[in-house]
Amino acid sequence: MADSELGSEVDRARAGDTRALARLLSLVEGSSPRVRSVIKELLPHAGGARVIGLTGPPGVGKSTVTGALVSAFRATGARIAVLAVDPTSPFTGGALLGDRVRMQQHATDEAVFIRSMASRGHLGGLAAATPQAIRVLDAVGFDVIIIETVGVGQAEVAIASLADSVVVLLAPGMGDAIQAAKAGILEVADLFVVNKADQPDAQQAVRDLRHMIALADRGPADWKPPVVTAIATRGEGIEEVVTRLEAHRSWLNSSGELARRRQARAREEITALAFAALRGRLTADRVDALTRRVADGTLDPFQAAEELLDPRVG
Repeated sequence: MADSELGSEVDRARAGDTRALARLLSLVEGSSPRVRSVIKELLPHAGGARVIGLTGPPGVGKSTVTGALVSAFRATGARIAVLAVDPTSPFTGGALLGDRVRMQQHATDEAVFIRSMASRGHLGGLAAATPQAIRVLDAVGFDVIIIETVGVGQAEVAIASLADSVVVLLAPGMGDAIQAAKAGILEVADLFVVNKADQPDAQQAVRDLRHMIALADRGPADWKPPVVTAIATRGEGIEEVVTRLEAHRSWLNSSGELARRRQARAREEITALAFAALRGRLTADRVDALTRRVADGTLDPFQAAEELLDPRVG
């Protein structure tokens, strides 16, 4: 794709052309060499979207809650994008849950864009291209971007580096509260939602979470994650979830935490890109040659690492 074609593709995407947007996201997800040009062109238009992460163990109803949140935000007139990061199919490399059946009620809404991204084994339940995909969606004018992750356990905390607000979804009777504590999810949650609250033990799950939150070391000015109950299939509790998210948004702005989180996000992204570039420079021949010298004792590993990183050494 020539620069002129890329520029017109960006213009079409910003004008609301869904197919152009999908093509840009495909470039990002496929690690195309043109990604840098896309991001550079879109960068002046980014920075206005809210990014909400939604995570939790499998089976708690993440897609149902996501669909309900989309409806709630759409009622305010906002444009919504959903990035659903799915497990990678071992056969096709695609997203196993790509049809997003539970969000089909929004399929005909031009102000809602839903995209499945395959995680391709990337740790943290997030596709490696997710930060760039967020930037593209932000720059083309979406007001709210919801990232729904696969819910694969301990590595799920990676979502905290990408979202302004993190919603952790749990369900009663699954031991989720204890598992959340073990996985470190308590540390990244800004809001807990106990879904399927019509099931037995829902209030016990709420009590367990509140007890754990009370034990956390927080200052008087720190945000204390609220616990909300919901029955997403009926839309119950979703309004309170949105209200709590609005309260968290206000706290982020007033406390300066939003700027801090976005700087941390940029730091993580820069570091990841730098490591990727470094890996690209490390040829197998150079690594193998140094490996042999370290193994036979003619070179110490510290010097080998320095030589590997020295751009003057071919």
